[in-house]
Amino acid sequence: MQTQARNPIHPLMWFAGVAVIVFSAVGIAAYTGWIPGSAAKPGDAPLAAKLENPRAAGAPRTAPRTPVAAICAECGVVQSVHETKSKGEASGVGVVGGAVVGGVLGNQVGHGGGKKIATVIGAVGGAVAGNEIEKQVTSTKSYEIAVRFEDGSSRVITEPEATAWRAGDKVKVVNGVIHANS
Repeated sequence: MQTQARNPIHPLMWFAGVAVIVFSAVGIAAYTGWIPGSAAKPGDAPLAAKLENPRAAGAPRTAPRTPVAAICAECGVVQSVHETKSKGEASGVGVVGGAVVGGVLGNQVGHGGGKKIATVIGAVGGAVAGNEIEKQVTSTKSYEIAVRFEDGSSRVITEPEATAWRAGDKVKVVNGVIHANS
């Protein structure tokens, strides 16, 4: 009886496999927003914080204003318009689909016990990736419109559709709805 010697997997193949998994995980995390992207700046404050505290946004200190005319409490000027993206809800289809695809791909790797481990790891990784992909596909956009009122206060109004408002537009906010104020 002859026994056939089993060739172990070369260490470079192990390293390459681990590197692919790590780079894939980092890519998924960056794409889904788990880690900040390159557009974020360390000193950036959220939009709401800038509106609540103008000094946080680097606004110069000014002397208190003396009202010359009556102040319209609903009248103001659009300061900025920002598009925001909200992750969608996961229904489970992405988890199941990702687990199946990941399991099939993981089953193509290794032999014996290693093949079983690779299948399980592939299924788990596929489920996580599938869930995040489904959330990205079902995500929604909304628009935050920052308005500075004549009395000095600020407010952010969210609209679900693209808006025609631009920074500098004079507006009047009545019951949370923005109207032109010319």
